[in-house]
Amino acid sequence: MNEETVATTESIHRSVMSLDDKYAKWDGRIYLSGIQALVRLPMMQRLRDQAMGLNTAGFVSGYRGSPLGTLDEALWKAQTHLTQHHVKFVPGVNEELAATAVWGTQTTALLGPAKYDGVFAMWYAKGPGVDRCADVFKHMNHAGTAQHGGVLLVAGDDHGAYSSTLPHQSDHVFSACMVPVLYPCNVQEYLDLGLHAWAMSRFSGCAIGFKALADTVESTASVDANPFRMRVPTDSIAP
Repeated sequence: MNEETVATTESIHRSVMSLDDKYAKWDGRIYLSGIQALVRLPMMQRLRDQAMGLNTAGFVSGYRGSPLGTLDEALWKAQTHLTQHHVKFVPGVNEELAATAVWGTQTTALLGPAKYDGVFAMWYAKGPGVDRCADVFKHMNHAGTAQHGGVLLVAGDDHGAYSSTLPHQSDHVFSACMVPVLYPCNVQEYLDLGLHAWAMSRFSGCAIGFKALADTVESTASVDANPFRMRVPTDSIAP
């Protein structure tokens, strides 16, 4: 085998994509679904925090329901990657217990010395679960999120009642709870706006709502793998 053939073979090996790329690659482009983007999101936040000198951890809890019915399965499958990035997944017995657990992650600094500088958290459920958790969300927002924590509330909405007995959207409930809402329109925005949401949550002290429709969360796309693609302003004055 001549040198040119060896070089070509090595080049091919370097360019071969792995199924783990969606959770392990941090440059170039990767191919993933909206569900997988939500799994990748807390790992990206951990990397961003590390780059800022913060030792943070992630926490994910929720209750399955279409269009987020396979999110817990995807989180379980990615357990090795999540653990490597200090992200803990604990599925909720129901929506309210999951939301209360997420709220609790924002109070670690009140209990004395902590292992981490903060815990960023993600809650997920189908739209009716948002209805059930309105009281928790109101109190969570009133208490406020942690300086290096932040809360992302992912609502699986079903405007056309394709997999629900009634059509539902979470915007109005979030609004009643004084929760700002972001609405990603493609898989790339699941990553970009997800990171933006945690930045918003830390800045404002509010939990941030995140609408997920079947049209986007069940779609797949080639996206930018760079966790530092989304830039957060550093000269903003806190309210």
